Amino acid sequence: MEEVCAEEMRNGVGNEGEIVKESVVEAHPYAFHVSGPRNVSSPNWKDLISSSWRKDANYKRTVMACFIQAVYLLELDRQENRTEHNALAPKWWIPFKYKLVETLKDERDGSIFGAILEWDRSAALADFVLIRPSGAPKAVLALRGTILKSPTMRRDIEDDLRFLAWESLKGSVRFSEVLKALKAIADKHGSNNVCIAGHSLGAGFALQVGKALAKEGIYVEAHLFNPPSVSLAMSFRNIGEKAGFAWKRIKSMLPSKSDSQISCEEAGATSFRVGLKQWVPHLYINNSDYICCSYTDADGPQCDQTANKENAKPTNSQTAAKLFLSSKGKQKFLEAHGLEQWWSDNLEVQMAISNSKLISQQLKSLYTLPAAQVTPVKR
Repeated sequence: MEEVCAEEMRNGVGNEGEIVKESVVEAHPYAFHVSGPRNVSSPNWKDLISSSWRKDANYKRTVMACFIQAVYLLELDRQENRTEHNALAPKWWIPFKYKLVETLKDERDGSIFGAILEWDRSAALADFVLIRPSGAPKAVLALRGTILKSPTMRRDIEDDLRFLAWESLKGSVRFSEVLKALKAIADKHGSNNVCIAGHSLGAGFALQVGKALAKEGIYVEAHLFNPPSVSLAMSFRNIGEKAGFAWKRIKSMLPSKSDSQISCEEAGATSFRVGLKQWVPHLYINNSDYICCSYTDADGPQCDQTANKENAKPTNSQTAAKLFLSSKGKQKFLEAHGLEQWWSDNLEVQMAISNSKLISQQLKSLYTLPAAQVTPVKR
């Protein structure tokens, strides 16, 4: 950074004013042109014919990751007292023709943990993009993860520990704020035109808030990067499930009345779908990230079906997710958990299992409600 300032002074532009401040921003490692995506273009008139949002899944993943990065930088800009002239965050949404309409703040410490971005029609018209490209959401609610800096670290870690202990974030102040904000923009724009996206802790909030709305029949597209998958509650539940399965095996070997043995198919018949469709979140997982890697465990049949296991199809009672796996191989944890990997030029993503055991556990309440509690889908 000193070399940049020295070079500017040699060129006669190193005054103590705005130019020096702008040069420091330009050299910042989190500046969009320094660490942002390289091969992603801004929307233009060609998108009216063939929308990148619709035809290219990598494009949507990249943009969602950039919006989350913007939320991290909104908080860092706040902590470091940056102004609108030298702020880092706006450069992460402006290229995609979106604008900031609201920030979500933790009332306890004033930290920014989320932001609502909406399609910027004025900016789009300036580049001859007359209408919003097909597949581009009208609004996106983006949520950041943990920042290990003192102004917000305490509240971030408090929620991390909440998830670790209970596998739930409903008791958090932030949960109610996110739920309220997502409901508001879904009512304003329609749930089909809204996305929620989060990274790490933010992905945990996005998953649980999205699930809460799905129970009400409001289906919002969700993009979850490195969502937390490790908790004490889950560990105890897995131990209990293994013990229960072992006991069922023992009972099956004992003499019993035939009418007391219920098949998997009969038990599954008590499930009910909510409305006419499923809520299918998009999960982005790296197997080298121990925080989220448990999502790659497949959800196998609950009964002992030894015949043709490889070709067994998910039953109606299984829940689904679009789960994308980074295929870079073994990585260090910080790299594997980082958000930057998801807009990297050399990223290779493959579709993994669609019936994750963990996502089935977390979402099964959506599809096993008693018939009297089923909520019709809101359109």
